[in-house]
Amino acid sequence: MESPLESAGHEAIHHDDLLVHDWRVRQLTRLGLPWPLAQDFAGQVGWHQVAKLVQPCCPPRLALHIVC
Repeated sequence: MESPLESAGHEAIHHDDLLVHDWRVRQLTRLGLPWPLAQDFAGQVGWHQVAKLVQPCCPPRLALHIVC
């Protein structure tokens, strides 16, 4: 059985994971991806890779397709 500290640690990690996911979603939407796509792919792609393609004039959806 988990101690209260172990349980709190798991909750903190889960909360941190959600914060990171939300941050990645915001980064992808800033690059021009629609929110639903950003939400779906935030955990699967590195937003830096998408940004490198978008910045030199690659449409965001095409950049996502290339990275995936």
